[in-house]
Amino acid sequence: MDYKQVILVRQDLKMPKGKMAAQVAHASLEAALKAKKEMLEAWRAEGSKKVVLKVSDEEELLKYKAMADREGLKTALIRDAGLTFLEVGTMTCLGIGPESEGKIDKVTRKLKMM
Repeated sequence: MDYKQVILVRQDLKMPKGKMAAQVAHASLEAALKAKKEMLEAWRAEGSKKVVLKVSDEEELLKYKAMADREGLKTALIRDAGLTFLEVGTMTCLGIGPESEGKIDKVTRKLKMM
């Protein structure tokens, strides 16, 4: 089976590249830590595929979180600590999975890559 993880990033925040990279890393790690051990091991054995996708704003980010939750996918919503670029608690990214590609694609297939 093919597994992957998807990270959704808000475009309206216009984060500098380094800030965005850090937020994506937080989302990837936090979502992976929520995965069942067997799923995590299978995903890692296949190379830990990650795809970073765009969402327009907080509303769209939360819409996809709700969709992922309805499908039973593990998610990690990242809120910034407010130490650099953003205000405390700003939602920046959503990690989804790892999970089977088909299950994730059911939720995220319409989104564009970064």
